[in-house]
Amino acid sequence: MEVRSPQTAKEWEDYYDLRYRILREPLEQPRGSEKNEGDATGIHLALYDQGILRAIARLDQAEPKISQTRFVAVDASTRGKGYGRIIMEAAERKSQEMGNEKMILHARDYALDFYLKIGYTNIEKSYKLYDVLQHFLMEKVY
Repeated sequence: MEVRSPQTAKEWEDYYDLRYRILREPLEQPRGSEKNEGDATGIHLALYDQGILRAIARLDQAEPKISQTRFVAVDASTRGKGYGRIIMEAAERKSQEMGNEKMILHARDYALDFYLKIGYTNIEKSYKLYDVLQHFLMEKVY
């Protein structure tokens, strides 16, 4: 297994396709909604298992000493195989290498248990994405 940024045009296409299929298509959002201005400055992480993209995440610098993970997605056909944990551990390592002391994220309601299992604390209800999907602010202090 390897976690790195996408490198080729095809890898970038696959990266954004996975982000769309998992995070936007189920909410009936159009193609293009999976991208935002933070893509230009964020650190993109992609987990490849035997060359096949399995999970993604983007790491942003939220504030001094605080990073934020966004757009975490695991290919639906491979859930339960540990790819989510691996991509999050890679994001946390990168965050620590950057000198951060804490990671924050806004978890979808159905992902709360996953983040709690890997050491995040639920801080508060945050926002509803597209007025449909409740998110919760979570954090992990290193």
